[in-house]
Amino acid sequence: MLDLNYVRENLDQVRSKLQSRGVPGAALEDFAQADSERRRLIAESDRLNAQRNAASREIGSLMKEGKRDQAEGRRAEVNTLKRQISELDQSRDASEARLHDMLAALPNIPDDSVPVGKDDAENVEVRRWGTRPEFHFAPQDHVDLGTSLGILDLERAAKLSGARFSILNGAGARLSRALVNFMLDVQTCEHGYGETLPPFIVNADALFGTAQLPKFEEDLFKLTDERGLYLIPTGEVPVTNYHREEILDASALPVKFAAYSPCFRSEAGSYGRDTRGIYRQHQFEKVELVKLTLPEESFTELESLTHDAEMILQKLGLHYRVVEHVTGDLGFQAAKSYDIEVWLPSYNEFKEISSCSNCTDFQARRAQIRFRRAGRTKPEFVHTLNGSGLAIGRTWIAILENFQQENGSVTIPEVLRPYMGGMEAIRRQGQ
Repeated sequence: MLDLNYVRENLDQVRSKLQSRGVPGAALEDFAQADSERRRLIAESDRLNAQRNAASREIGSLMKEGKRDQAEGRRAEVNTLKRQISELDQSRDASEARLHDMLAALPNIPDDSVPVGKDDAENVEVRRWGTRPEFHFAPQDHVDLGTSLGILDLERAAKLSGARFSILNGAGARLSRALVNFMLDVQTCEHGYGETLPPFIVNADALFGTAQLPKFEEDLFKLTDERGLYLIPTGEVPVTNYHREEILDASALPVKFAAYSPCFRSEAGSYGRDTRGIYRQHQFEKVELVKLTLPEESFTELESLTHDAEMILQKLGLHYRVVEHVTGDLGFQAAKSYDIEVWLPSYNEFKEISSCSNCTDFQARRAQIRFRRAGRTKPEFVHTLNGSGLAIGRTWIAILENFQQENGSVTIPEVLRPYMGGMEAIRRQGQ
């Protein structure tokens, strides 16, 4: 959530920044009007309070002087003022609630370093790593490969749960588990993240804290009982909220978490080729990276977080590129973001496998995650960062498609073989 005082004092700049994200300027006009009305109500309430206090003091003096009739007249005035003040305070509360709702609906302000652009077609490529595989045969996509190898079953998954669910079997299931363990080992042992295993069901406060609520409720799976709980759409939600409503010591920052979790999304409005196979599903798995940092260090930490996610692809030997989001393609809570896109032969293009974002103090303000510097009494908001390190299913796809062989087998990257019991390849039965 944006800071009310910052928006008020920098209205034109905020309007310009948000318009670069595609937010209509009228949204800020409504804010200005609501804020002006709130300040008017506060000023009027303060004026009447001053009158009431003066009248109350006068009542005491009149009573001492034996002027009961005048004192009773002042009491009647005080009671009238109390009613008027109460009405003004109710209006002020309603105005503040309206302002809160307006701020909750506004996205984060893009950092000055973010390129201005309309949508993802204008995102800027930053770097590439590796080379795309060359095939001397017609390569298959992961659905045909997985089905022929007996490690992917979409038909029975649909029978159990409907469209956009999958069942992984045998070496396919083991490959998924190997990827989770490998990614967690790299991030915890080599990059200094602390492993955590969060709840996979959260309350509305947690989702508000990371800004999935209220704007993106239609993309969530909500439980139907009276508790108002939701399945998590990403591990970012419970992990970022770990220190919600806490004040940390500055010396403890940065806090770095790595977490495995399943994720659940309705994917409302998604369609087309991305819905074939397991690229875009209602249930999927990720290893999530989350950082809580000092404000002055957050953009440096974003670069290192992105590097940490990239290292997984480098160790696996998968060709990828990093692109920077333009203003019009930033996620709602992000001030600056990079996508890591892996090469998928079936698409003949790069496809997103991780998004790494600096949310500055946007989420921390909503979740009330603060820190205190040594020798200072006033706490400040941390900056929060997150990124996939990586999406398990999409990494699974990339391995099948990039390391497939002409005979239909799939070579296992060397770094994964210890996690696969020494298995060097996934082969059809009888090969």
